[in-house]
Amino acid sequence: MLSIKEVLNCAEIISNTKTDTIWVPETWGMENFSMLSAVSSKTSVQKIGSSIINIYSRSPVAIAMGAVTVDTISNGRLILGLGTSSVPIVETFHGYKFENPLKRMKEYVEIIKLALSGKPINYSGEIFNLKNFTLLVKPQRESIPIYIAAVNKKMVDLTLDIGDGVIFYLRPKNEMKDTISKMQSKRKIDVTCQIITCVSENSQEAIDRAKKTLAFYISVGKIYREFLAKNGFENETSNIFEEFKKSGFTSNHELIPDSMLKELTISGTPEECKKQLQTFSDTGIDLPIIQFNPVGNTMESFRVLQKTFLDE
Repeated sequence: MLSIKEVLNCAEIISNTKTDTIWVPETWGMENFSMLSAVSSKTSVQKIGSSIINIYSRSPVAIAMGAVTVDTISNGRLILGLGTSSVPIVETFHGYKFENPLKRMKEYVEIIKLALSGKPINYSGEIFNLKNFTLLVKPQRESIPIYIAAVNKKMVDLTLDIGDGVIFYLRPKNEMKDTISKMQSKRKIDVTCQIITCVSENSQEAIDRAKKTLAFYISVGKIYREFLAKNGFENETSNIFEEFKKSGFTSNHELIPDSMLKELTISGTPEECKKQLQTFSDTGIDLPIIQFNPVGNTMESFRVLQKTFLDE
């Protein structure tokens, strides 16, 4: 986990590159809208994306207010990334019931779009009923791009209906290529994929770091574990999870085979990583999201990543 200062330092470095978008995550550390505003102050050209804000910890209009605020501060550069998060985060950390994720996402997007239009909201849905809400500030733009994090088919289909873009994560390349092809044949939307990325002059150090990150998500992320099990990695995910239940994160990353690592991550030397990024781009992704995982010292590691991907 990067510190706030490290995130801002990295953003300042990125501001001098041709990077399209800087994506800022939110889990149980830094608050997203605050960080998006701070990052936007370090840049002037790059778009600023949330990856992701979950739709359980804030009301729809609270997200709309945050989005308008950041979009105004950044002079119209926000991409609003939304997702359902997961049961442990929603129920254990925030104290809400993880219910009706599809219906909830649909109503959130509808309400947020209404709020951004500046018109009074009188909304009657299955989950939300709002009366006479109008933003007191004029939005920088009437429409802010909304990208939806999607794993399973029903959320992918909903994203096609209501989203401006999709955010993928931990999908085998062949499956992702097939899914993207089917999506784009129905409707053209922006396709992004967040990719666990570890770059080092020492290839094995980068590989070990990537395996630890991947093992973490497989261990704690039931939705990713089940999706990967259905898409070619049933034995691998089972072994990793069983070892996690026995000994935590001590050694379960050692059970990740190279074949799985290459399908889901970018890791190795700069030259190896450049080639691996191309294989992800070949699936049809419009905008690969490089998820920076430092190897050793954070800023030294980021400089290696910068030289690898951002200075071209």
